[in-house]
Amino acid sequence: MELTATSARSMAARYSLMGAARGVIDVLESWLAPLLDLALRLWVGAVFFQSGLTKIQSWDTTLALFENEYSVPLLPPELAAYAGTFTELFIPVLLVLGLGGRFAAAVLFVFNIVAVISYPDLSEAGIMQHQYWGLLLLVTLLHGPGRLSVDHLIRRRFLGRG
Repeated sequence: MELTATSARSMAARYSLMGAARGVIDVLESWLAPLLDLALRLWVGAVFFQSGLTKIQSWDTTLALFENEYSVPLLPPELAAYAGTFTELFIPVLLVLGLGGRFAAAVLFVFNIVAVISYPDLSEAGIMQHQYWGLLLLVTLLHGPGRLSVDHLIRRRFLGRG
């Protein structure tokens, strides 16, 4: 079967288009996806960490909120205040670093659900924010923290996998 000049040009154009598409996909996977993974971890981590900082700024207020406003299931108010504050100050650091990234995302995902359950006066906008945070945490939980993480460095260094 003989190729005509038109079909040869058409094939060449297809191969050229496929090569360009592969180049775009390589840039997305190599550069943009890791930056997006990091940006998600930074944003969600900052939200939870800031909440923890707010709690330690006025510990008496925090205790009063846990005693009167929040109804954390299964925990006495004072223990819930300590556990919640610790979680909001420590786990986001792990998330941002990508150290135990999936674990940190899972802990904050559950913490986020408990926060919504524990505060019955949460507005519709507040619930929506928690839904966004939960979705972003699911990305890290299911996808992993990405290439710009301590987990990735450990995996490459000690397990020989990239």
